Amino acid sequence: MDKIKMMNPVVEMDGDEMTRILWGMIKEHLLAPFIELNTEYYDLGLEHRNETDDQVTVDSANAVKRHKVAVKCATITPNAARMTEYNLKEMWKSPNGTIRAILDGTVFRAPIVVKGIEPCVKNWKKPITIARHAYGDVYKNSEMKIPGAGKAELVFTDRDGKESRELIHEFDGSGIIQGMHNVNQSIESFARSCFNYALDTKQDLWFATKDTISKKYDHTFKDIFQEIYDAEYEEKFKEAQIVYFYTLIDDAVARVMKSEGGYIWACKNYDGDVMSDMVSSAFGSLAMMTSVLVSPEGYYEYEAAHGTVQRHYYKHLKGEETSTNSVATIFAWTGALRKRGELDGNKELMEFADRLEKATIDTIEEGKMTKDLALITINPNPVVLNSEDFIKAVAERL
Repeated sequence: MDKIKMMNPVVEMDGDEMTRILWGMIKEHLLAPFIELNTEYYDLGLEHRNETDDQVTVDSANAVKRHKVAVKCATITPNAARMTEYNLKEMWKSPNGTIRAILDGTVFRAPIVVKGIEPCVKNWKKPITIARHAYGDVYKNSEMKIPGAGKAELVFTDRDGKESRELIHEFDGSGIIQGMHNVNQSIESFARSCFNYALDTKQDLWFATKDTISKKYDHTFKDIFQEIYDAEYEEKFKEAQIVYFYTLIDDAVARVMKSEGGYIWACKNYDGDVMSDMVSSAFGSLAMMTSVLVSPEGYYEYEAAHGTVQRHYYKHLKGEETSTNSVATIFAWTGALRKRGELDGNKELMEFADRLEKATIDTIEEGKMTKDLALITINPNPVVLNSEDFIKAVAERL
């Protein structure tokens, strides 16, 4: 059998711990036998990021600007314990945060729906995609502990030195304050990414904030979305026969619970963080959640929504058998290969991505799965496979 050729490379960002082990297995069993794999490789494992003073993360993000498509393995964001474990020079920032900032992207997360893994919300029939703004808010905050009575104010000083002030609170005793910000340019990029992705996937788009309470901050998000939609996207949405609407986040949650799914739900940064975990868990497993970073310029970076599966990695190092779910990581590769094929007009590569996804889902639906899915499936007598045997079962079906 002739291997499928790739005209242009995918940027490959390797990662850490158990997902790095799965990454190698996926390439060995599911990709290399069928494709002449063409990637520009970057090692985002924590040791190499430390060696390069994290320059490798910046380089990998800039490579996405050149090649437009990337696939990323899960990576460690170090804490104090990791500083000691990996003998780090400093507590390096989240690679995802660095890449998002450079690409100015929006994160779209969607569950992989499989028969036999039933959502907790019984009326959900189709995936719900969470679009998460990836800049600012609580993730770029400033915080202060207030030791006692006094006045807290927001102060803005313009370039000419003129001050504007807004009272936060008159404290009678100790407390806490937090300052958050966002920038219009990032909100505009968020809006365009959402509108483009909705057109790309032919799904309705919902956007929700709390503008009734936050009459300046959240209302600005609402206004920017509406202005861009009216000026640039209204006609395109009508042609595609899809709908955009804004609603309060309280109403959105109620609608989501009663819906059958099949739409994109756009959220501010923190809301998207929380709601994507809620949606993934309610659909069955975080290990069955895809994630793609999309920039307004049309750069795409695909990854699994979950972390590095540290506990399984330590078992693996001891030589113990693991049964780690690789489905979302497989789908990161298929997403990137399909997009590469789409941009290059490479139909063979696109069809391969479709077949690999179908082989993965069919393997689970016939009862062969990893332990996490076996615990929640309604299929009788599932066969529990270890990490590599599951990937080999998919390869056999493929």
